[in-house]
Amino acid sequence: MHLWNPPHCGEIDIVIRRDGTWMHEGSPIGRKELVRLFSTVLRKDPDGFHLVTPVEKMRITVEDAPFHAVRVDRAGGALVFVTDVGDEVRAGPENPIRVETDPATGEPAPYVHVRRGLEARIDRPVFYELVEMAQERDGPSGPVLGVESDGAWFALGEAGAHRA
Repeated sequence: MHLWNPPHCGEIDIVIRRDGTWMHEGSPIGRKELVRLFSTVLRKDPDGFHLVTPVEKMRITVEDAPFHAVRVDRAGGALVFVTDVGDEVRAGPENPIRVETDPATGEPAPYVHVRRGLEARIDRPVFYELVEMAQERDGPSGPVLGVESDGAWFALGEAGAHRA
């Protein structure tokens, strides 16, 4: 699919909301099979997100990340995430974990790369699991919590920021 280069055919009124709900013309798409099918032809290009087939390319709106990581499991030396559309992603050098922090609230926004520039927002309970697994390391500004997966280490935030 990443090699397909059909002409841009316009926009389709599909929105992937911040909470992971796929909407069409203002209504949720209720069939999980249809959402899964759409997710397999979703592509991120420099000009936005598109559903792409061999013959057409339609722009859609994505409010945050197109997928949500709803589960994480430890498999040997790797963290394996499962997304809301059924993808399994092994975090590591090819699929990094990143955490953005809202400067106003300090709230973390964690993500894992899924494929070809598409990311999954790591759901809060899954992020809490990562924090429980985290180890502390010295960083340039002090102690940092992070997790290791497939030989790569990913910072989750300052050590004191995620403790209750």
